This record gives sequence, structure tokens and C-alpha cells, in this order.
Amino acid sequence: MIEDRTFTVQEGGVRLDAALLLMFPSSTRAFVREAVADGAVLVDGRRAAKGMKLRGGEKVEVRELAEERDNVAAPDPSVHVPCVFEDESLLAYDKPAGMPVQPLSRRELGTMMNGVVAVHPECAPLGDRPLMAGAIHRIDADTSGLVLVARTAEAFDALRGQFAAQTVKKTYLALVEGTVAAGGTLENDLVHDPTLPFCRMIDLHHNRLTRAQCAELKPLHAVTAFNPIGFTTIENEERTLLEVTIFTGVTHQIRAQLALAGMHIVNDRLYGAFAVENQTGHCLHALAAAFRHPASGEATEIRTQLPQWARI
Repeated sequence: MIEDRTFTVQEGGVRLDAALLLMFPSSTRAFVREAVADGAVLVDGRRAAKGMKLRGGEKVEVRELAEERDNVAAPDPSVHVPCVFEDESLLAYDKPAGMPVQPLSRRELGTMMNGVVAVHPECAPLGDRPLMAGAIHRIDADTSGLVLVARTAEAFDALRGQFAAQTVKKTYLALVEGTVAAGGTLENDLVHDPTLPFCRMIDLHHNRLTRAQCAELKPLHAVTAFNPIGFTTIENEERTLLEVTIFTGVTHQIRAQLALAGMHIVNDRLYGAFAVENQTGHCLHALAAAFRHPASGEATEIRTQLPQWARI
């Protein structure tokens, strides 16, 4: 963190944000914008906009400016997530629905990884995405269940390699609307819907986009196997509990593919399900993962508890 620094602008014609990055290359454009917006940068004693053109000779005061190394998840001791596995290399958590895995900025609190680094600060600098703090993978905020977190750089690299090679078997539970009589396997080329300001996946080959729009999109091949393992009726509405297995890790993969096949996950309104009053999240749970232990190489499976809605 850069604090209480002052410099004089030598040459004119330079924007304030560019001058700050030139003087403090260990920072980032995002942190410069943040500091200027917060009033932590003064030009001749006054607040200024990041795009301000400097004439030369101005005195710039930097009260606080984050550096790239400061871009880590902040500890938040108020966040408590059940830990279902722990050893010297690896942690595994059962994340509740409604909680994001990681913060989107270093100032955000309340996410799972904020809670993890409060107890295990060694995780904070790990990984190739700073705010992930050693988390090997993500699940959606409204999805509950298993998240694996590395405690060492070696464990992170070993596990990420297995995820990249698609050798990790991930098992989910999904409660869907209606009756599903038999299992099967779904294959789709999924893409982000470019017409929406938020993330929603669609099938590249079956959508309302023009050919030109489709040509600009990068498809992600997703394969999902499902099998019905239970049935229930709630207020005259039939529901089916599915065991779902995936090896690929495409965004919203299970939610999108099941919906495309006419099996809507209960309370997943983004993908067409009916809303359920007083329910947090949708009925999708990351139940288990099978992989090679990053230190011993032994076959390992970690499981979480069944969510209440899956106990039918």
C-alpha cells in the first residue's frame, strides 16, 4: 500500500491517472481510479477527476493508493462456512446457498473466501486469480455445496491441473420441476447470451441470434449426465431429485443444460423455473468431488451433507 506520498508534476499534457501509474507502477489502473474517486489523491490540495489534464508544476498528494499485491481477499471473521475436510494441503467447505465464493474487489466482505482467509491466511496469496485466495473452482452464489481450497502453491497447481484435464468427477444433486422418468446424458455447445447485460448461457445451435452474432461467440462444449434418484410432491407439484455428474466446468452448465432439456431446477428463475417464496437460492447442490490428492496422489473423494430439500 502506497501512503502519504507527494510529488510534483514535471511535464504538462498528461492525464492524472497516467501520471500516477507512471510514478507508482506497482499500482493498477483500477486502483488509481478507486483512489481518485475516494478523494485519496489531491492536486494542489483539491480533489480531481482521474482524467484531469495536468499542466505541469502541480503538487500531487497521494494519501492512499493500493498496489497490485494488495489485491487479495480481505479477512472477514464474521463469515462462518462449515469445513468438511482439512489437512496440510487442502481444505473443503460446504458453502451455503446465497453466498458468493469470492469477492469481486479487495474491499468486499461477506463471501466464503473472506471467511476462509480469516482462519487460514496462508490461502490469501495463492492461485492465478488473486481474489480467489486458493479456491480451486467456483460454484454459483445461489448454488450450495462443495468448494475445494488449496493451502499451498503445490496443491493449487496439482488440483488445477486435474480440473483442466477434466479428471475430477463432480457430483451434484438437483431438484427439478415435474417428473423425470429416466436418466440420460446431455451435450450442448453453450455460449453467453450477448443480448443480456448479465450472465445467462444458451445453446449455440438453437437460439434467436443472427448468424453473424453466433459467429462471434466462443462455444463451450458441456457434457452432463443425470439420473433420477427420488420423487416428491409439494402442494400438488411433482418434483424429481436428480443425481448429476459433470467432468467439464462450463459456467451455469447444469442449470442451462437441464433447462434446455425441459428440466427446470426448482427456484432457478434465471432459467425459467417458477419462483418459490421464502427460499434462498435454487435447488442445486455440489455434493461430492473425486480426484487424486495433491500431495499423496491417492484416490480421494470428499462429500458434503445433503441439503434439506434433497432429503426425500
